[in-house]
Amino acid sequence: MTQQPHQPHDKFAKEFLEELLAPIGEVKINREVTDVTRFVDVLFLPSPQAQAENLGLLGRIALVNTTLLEPFRNQPSRTEVRNCFMKLFTVIADSQRKAKREETTISENDLARLWILTPSASASLLADLEVKLDLEKWMTGVYFFQKCFRGAILAINELPVTEETLWFRLLGRGTVQQLAVSELVALPSENLVRRNVLEMVYRWRISVMTQTDLTEDDQELIMNLTEAYQEARAQAVQEGQRQVVENLLRFRFGSVDEELLRVVDSLLQLTPEEFTPLCLQLSREELLVRFNSHG
Repeated sequence: MTQQPHQPHDKFAKEFLEELLAPIGEVKINREVTDVTRFVDVLFLPSPQAQAENLGLLGRIALVNTTLLEPFRNQPSRTEVRNCFMKLFTVIADSQRKAKREETTISENDLARLWILTPSASASLLADLEVKLDLEKWMTGVYFFQKCFRGAILAINELPVTEETLWFRLLGRGTVQQLAVSELVALPSENLVRRNVLEMVYRWRISVMTQTDLTEDDQELIMNLTEAYQEARAQAVQEGQRQVVENLLRFRFGSVDEELLRVVDSLLQLTPEEFTPLCLQLSREELLVRFNSHG
């Protein structure tokens, strides 16, 4: 990408993809490649036997082999597409030189692959790139370059609206991204990926709001992620209050066993002004009777 690393979307996209991919392999952000100084936005090396069913299309893409992910906030220019391929070819050349030094071979199928992520792709851009769909194996919105080039461009606005594409649609624009945010928030609260992504959005939003030179694109991204930020903030408050309640019960009774843990959820329906005196004044038996009966 031509954007500088400090720009909000660039930072968000990299941190977002790193958050999703870190559990299943090695993620390298802004990885410098040698020839002239160029940086791969996200270079991912999957771990052996890693599984990523909860990542949908992203998991399917990332677990095949070394993957270069180049996210754009706006449709890339022809020059930007070419620059992405220069990075890919450098990575491939490096891996082939390494194999030669180690007197091993690397098959064509094991070479790195490039995925260009764009919120949309015009008909003229797709025609110029001569990319093609493969609807027998892939979904709409995934366009492949000629096989030799080991690359694809993913038009996020053309992806089907399914759980499988959610993580990519969160990098879209406008209503595509807004809908994806609502879907993220609607996932079950126990979903670990949901929790981690919301925490990442929360941290990102706080860091970005200190910047004073936000563009219209930056402001749109912030607005689209507002629902996720608010949910993450509420989650943080809830978790903070849970910790307070558990600490109060631990102070009173020495430990918090399974019976008291069931009481915690009921106490969290109250305000801190309401639950604090109850935790400090009621006996264990009184707490169990009062709040188990409400459950």
